[in-house]
Amino acid sequence: MRILSIETSCDETGAAVVERKDGEQFMRVLSNVTATSVTLHVKTGGIIPEFAAREQIKAIIPVIIQSLLESEKIEYGSDENNFKKANQILKEKIDAIAVTHGPGLIGSLLVGVETAKTLSFAFDKPIIPVHHLLAHLFANFIFNTEYSILNTEKIFPFIGLIVSGGHTDLLLFKSVSKFKWLGGTRDDAAGEALDKIGRLLGLPYPAGPIIEQRAKLYFNSLSPRGRGRGEEERSNIKFQSPLVNSDDFDFSFSGLKTEISRFINKKHLTERLINEICYALQESIFAVLIKKTIRAAKLYKINQIALGGGVSANQTLRQQFELEIGNLKLEIALSVPPKEFSTDNAAMIGAHALLNHKPVDWDKITAEPDLYFD
Repeated sequence: MRILSIETSCDETGAAVVERKDGEQFMRVLSNVTATSVTLHVKTGGIIPEFAAREQIKAIIPVIIQSLLESEKIEYGSDENNFKKANQILKEKIDAIAVTHGPGLIGSLLVGVETAKTLSFAFDKPIIPVHHLLAHLFANFIFNTEYSILNTEKIFPFIGLIVSGGHTDLLLFKSVSKFKWLGGTRDDAAGEALDKIGRLLGLPYPAGPIIEQRAKLYFNSLSPRGRGRGEEERSNIKFQSPLVNSDDFDFSFSGLKTEISRFINKKHLTERLINEICYALQESIFAVLIKKTIRAAKLYKINQIALGGGVSANQTLRQQFELEIGNLKLEIALSVPPKEFSTDNAAMIGAHALLNHKPVDWDKITAEPDLYFD
């Protein structure tokens, strides 16, 4: 089966063609195109929903056309020829259309949902609504990932950690469609905390990747002896890891933002100090993410953990997960999508749709900005 998938939950406009052949567990990405409006949001220090939706209206059709052409390795020609060839591919090669219907920004979701519904009706193609957050985890089922859940003998069950700009959630998956929500964000999500604290430090939006770079600069500036010490000895700065010792699987990072804000107000920020704060910030957030995820795996006797979401692209988070699993001598396999499939993209939407193929009538799909796990 070959699916055209569309993702417009936030500020990205994505379209992909993803294929799963009979008898195969994994997905092959034939094309994955993303247009971003991040340059607009850099100027405002965050996403303005109306700006994002307007840019998506401009980008959605060109992105879909590009994705369809790339899936067949067709070179670009005139706009008219590109449109005709894409139209033919959609008609003859695509078996279904998948689209993110929530959660997300209402204006952005409507751009993708209404476009997908129109194509479904016009080309008489089945349409599959996809839960954006679940799709982040199912990016792990895309073929040839760096850390692939497919390398293990048994795919299910697994513990899934979704860690992104708007969400931090922990789930237990027993099958593709059967899962249990274990806990989530009480206030600020991990990625949201990174962006907000980055703003306090004067870093441009989005701050997460810059904080990762700054933290690496600080770590690399330490002597070899300093790098080998325990985490608490590598830096003079130590921030709390909120709820790290609580018995539940909830997360909360708003208090961390307040703690760092007070710390910054008492300091003269040098470049090195900013780097050290970034290092300590990552350590405080990652400690609670790793501890609670591994505790869930041990509690439910699960030997596989899958990460998903934009923050999972952070290489330090991946490395620290592996290090802690090794230190505890646990037989747990870690699966993480490569960076291109960790952040918002349409390929992960197609991957989830291929595994959880549940078409609905095109006129029954609506944008659901507050969609959650119940």
